[in-house]
Amino acid sequence: MDPTADDLAGVVDLFGALTRSELGRALSELAFKRGEEIANVEALIDDALDSYHLVEVDTGDGEPLLVPGPTAFPTLPDGAEDLPHIMDDAGDAVDEADRMHAVETRFREDAAEAINQGDAERIAELLDVSYELEVWGDVDLETARERLDSVEE
Repeated sequence: MDPTADDLAGVVDLFGALTRSELGRALSELAFKRGEEIANVEALIDDALDSYHLVEVDTGDGEPLLVPGPTAFPTLPDGAEDLPHIMDDAGDAVDEADRMHAVETRFREDAAEAINQGDAERIAELLDVSYELEVWGDVDLETARERLDSVEE
């Protein structure tokens, strides 16, 4: 089984929010149900976080929760609709303000790191993400975008 970042966002969206371990369990259950193997779930999750298909929100209640991010077009992999019955103890809700704060903070950190490293490819990616973020939620990234733009030029 080779799920896309949108598939991961779709599984998370099915539950509202999941921890990394819950998402890993959901993907393992889905692969088992389909009679397939899934490789390196942690790398899949990390890649989805890097691309803003998933956003990690620290609610202060233990393990951070993952929610679909601004670049995601959540899709459900075949068989995923049965996951809530299989994992009846999983899923949670995340307050909108917490989600927006988490993604804005993360974006600013990513932008500063990309600028400090002179990573032109990541700067271009983040500029694209910045527009998605502003449409997705109530965040103001104009200053960060101007900093990214000035380095890209």
